[in-house]
Formats: sequence, structure tokens, C-alpha cells
Amino acid sequence: MKIDRIAVVGAGTMGNGIAHVAAQHGRTVVLVDVASEALDRARATISTNLDRQIKKGLVEASAKEATLGRIELSTDLASAAERVQLVIEAVPEQTVLKYDVVEAIDEAASEGTIIATNTSSISITEIAARTKRPDKVIGMHFMNPVPVMQLVEVIRGLATSDDTTRAVVELAEGLGKTAVEVNDFPGFVANRVLMPMINEAVFALMEGVAEASAIDTVMKLGMNHPMGPLELADLIGLDTCLSILEVLHRDLGDDRYRPCPLLRKYVAAGWLGRKARRGFHTYE
Repeated sequence: MKIDRIAVVGAGTMGNGIAHVAAQHGRTVVLVDVASEALDRARATISTNLDRQIKKGLVEASAKEATLGRIELSTDLASAAERVQLVIEAVPEQTVLKYDVVEAIDEAASEGTIIATNTSSISITEIAARTKRPDKVIGMHFMNPVPVMQLVEVIRGLATSDDTTRAVVELAEGLGKTAVEVNDFPGFVANRVLMPMINEAVFALMEGVAEASAIDTVMKLGMNHPMGPLELADLIGLDTCLSILEVLHRDLGDDRYRPCPLLRKYVAAGWLGRKARRGFHTYE
């Protein structure tokens, strides 16, 4: 099954990145959000990111209008879901919200449509159980920023079929990504390994081991990481990091995933990272 018509639900950082990459690789995309303002911002972001790719020589200038021309903006989830082969859910990492959105997609989509969730930690099996098509529900965890990062974690739920998995892996590879199949455990691979590192860096900051810039410099120069853990947390969003850690802590029952109190404090203050212009670092 070749997937060439896709709906992406959620026009935030991950959703607009997924729409960008899919349209750039020739797929017809409907980008859906409840807020028309979010859709306008998403289109502007995609346009800016395409300009950046052109400036770096990664794509031809002529590709910009062609890519934007393949993206339709819509606030009507039902209309979008019923005319595509794949719907990718990319709303914020909040369990109840994801359940509600996937249930709405399941109600609207045609019988053969695959539902993929971009969750970074929530059980695919539990999400699939809220639909009438658990064999056609799968995890498709893109990395941020989507136009740059090559990896897609492909996560099978307990009932996900071989045909669904094969179609999604082929799509990911057709979008220029490397698809890695992982099992349905909390946090999968990427965030089960990454989030404890970020959390420990926050504990080190809270306990006065070093300043944020020093912690990041140690990890960049000492461990050859392209970004420090606190910089990366700011990029991901501190609210998202907290949500993932809460899922890991709850579902694995292990206190090594207990979110640092300082992380909770920053989220409560609205210091969410780059998107709020303030997190562990400040951004003009």
C-alpha cells in the first residue's frame, strides 16, 4: 500500500514539521487544527524553514511553492480524515487529549485508513484500544525538528498488523527518514534513554552542581553531544519533558524517572523553553 494522501492533526511544532516533510516528498497533506491562527502560523513556519533549506542548498528554490501547494489547511477534522489513507495525530503529549483526538479520527476516517500517533511515550496498545481498528493503529514518533532529524521510531501496538507496519515503514523511508521498529514500552527507546539524562541534568542544576551553561558545555565538549541536555529540554519544551517523565514514572513504577521538582516549578511558572523564550536558558 503506497500512502500518498495524509492528514496531520495538530499544527504545532511537530505537526507542521511532519506536514512539511510529507509535502516536500510529494504527498498531498491536509494539516488540521482547531484554531485557524495556529494553521496560519504553521504555514508561515513551513515557508521560513523551506527558505532556510534553500539558503543551505538542500532544496531547489522551485520546490518551495510546489511543497506549499501540496498542503491544505483545515479546521474540519472529519472532512480531512475521510479522504486520506493515513492520519497522523500530532497534538500535545497529554494522554486524555490524545485519546479524544484518536477516537474522533477513528469515527471519521474510512475503514481502511491507518491511524498513526506521534506520541513520544504513551502506550500504542492503549491508544489503539479506544478505536474500532486496533490493527491499523501504530506509533510514528518523529524527532524534533522534523525536517532535520532522520529518525522515526515505528511502534507496533499489541494488535498492529504486519500490513500496517509495512506501509508505515515504507512511508517513513519514502520521506527520507530511517525507520526503526521498537516495542510498545513506556518512552519506547528514544525517551526512555533521553529523559533520565535531561532529568538528572535538572537535578544537577537544582542542587547547585553547576550553572545551566556549564552543564550543557560539559555534555557537549565532554560527551560530544551536539546540544546540552538543558538546551535540548528547552527545544523539546519543558512541559513535554515533564509529561513524558510522568508517563515513565507512572507506567514503569521506578523512582529513577521521578520528575525533578525544579522541572515542575519551571513548568508551573510558564518557563517552557524556546517557545516561551525562557526555560533553563533565555531566548530573545
